[in-house]
Amino acid sequence: MAEFTMELNDDQKQVRDWIHGFAADVMRPAAAEWDEREETPWPVIQEAAKVGIYSLDFYAQQFFDPTGLGIPMAMEELFWGDAGIALSIVGTGLAAIGVVANGTEEQIGTWIPQMYGDQNDVKVAAFCSSEPDAGSDVGSMRTRAVYDQAKDEWVLNGTKTWATNGGIANVHIVVAVVDPELGTKGHASFIVPPNTPGLSQGQKFKKHGIRASHTAEVVLEDARIPGSCLLGGKEKLDERLARAHERARSGGGERVKNAAMATFEASRPAVGAMAVGTARAAYEVALDYAKTRTQFGRPIIDNQGVAFQLADMRTQIDAARLLVWRASWMAVAGRPFESAEGSMSKLFASEVAKKVTAQAVQILGGNGFTREYPVERMHRDSAIYTIFEGTSEIQRLVIARTISGMPIR
Repeated sequence: MAEFTMELNDDQKQVRDWIHGFAADVMRPAAAEWDEREETPWPVIQEAAKVGIYSLDFYAQQFFDPTGLGIPMAMEELFWGDAGIALSIVGTGLAAIGVVANGTEEQIGTWIPQMYGDQNDVKVAAFCSSEPDAGSDVGSMRTRAVYDQAKDEWVLNGTKTWATNGGIANVHIVVAVVDPELGTKGHASFIVPPNTPGLSQGQKFKKHGIRASHTAEVVLEDARIPGSCLLGGKEKLDERLARAHERARSGGGERVKNAAMATFEASRPAVGAMAVGTARAAYEVALDYAKTRTQFGRPIIDNQGVAFQLADMRTQIDAARLLVWRASWMAVAGRPFESAEGSMSKLFASEVAKKVTAQAVQILGGNGFTREYPVERMHRDSAIYTIFEGTSEIQRLVIARTISGMPIR
């Protein structure tokens, strides 16, 4: 088990500084342009691929950091650079992790390279789970996958929404219902290969923030995929469904749901780290501005009204990072989240990002309200953290039910 420490080792510091340099030199100069264009920043992704940041190897190295701090450290630095561009860079990782976690060795070897492409021809992938009527309530999912035994094919029908890279991805990972009687335990994940007939992009969303990240609906109309594209394989699925039916008959279903919730808990600190990165970026802009902006013959940081805001901002950012690091360490150390520490970190960091970026706009005054300064964009970007990967309301529900001993549904 890794010892908990608040000091990065030399290797981690080197990786952090490397990512920070890319964020400062490549991402930040491009941030305003791609926010205005509301398009996927392909040239920036290609640069990330050339230096090794846009690759499965990079994320695997950070994921297997024995301290648990590799991923949150990387996320904080990338999202310090720019949230929209960062999400375009890391979005493929969501789909890749889905394949690595649930796929066979053959599926991993076949599909992961197609998700990323190469330095000269970068590709992206999409993870498609949410639906118009099934966001927080995944039990309401309607997308169906029906097995055609005669052709050894799965037929997918339904509409996914809020899909990062949806429709433009080379490979889509789609979660669908295979056994409606089992509720959330009757879901399975499927690889939808490039150029599959029946898959199309629906509405592309024009968003309030993270506008450099492509978000759209994915429509599946009798989309036929090979049987080999079921993640984990048919035999494994049949065994899992049989066990779920048996547990349902014996009244043991709740244990399965709590195990699934524990998996979600472990992924939430990464989103908290993204929020910390955006909050830190806004705080640094506000701090520099307050030191140089003069009013009434002195820098505005000399005014307690401004100085105290900055003090609170820094305190909240550091507190959020500590919650993220604690949860990340607990996950890698196998410590149970007995008080929903994963949700705590995501909830607190997300709320801090919204508050700190709003305070940064206020400190910059009229300048903060214009697009000439980046805090306006950071404030817009921060709104997403309390919404995606589980809203703040869902995080509070998970925490409340966990500490009270009530079942998480």
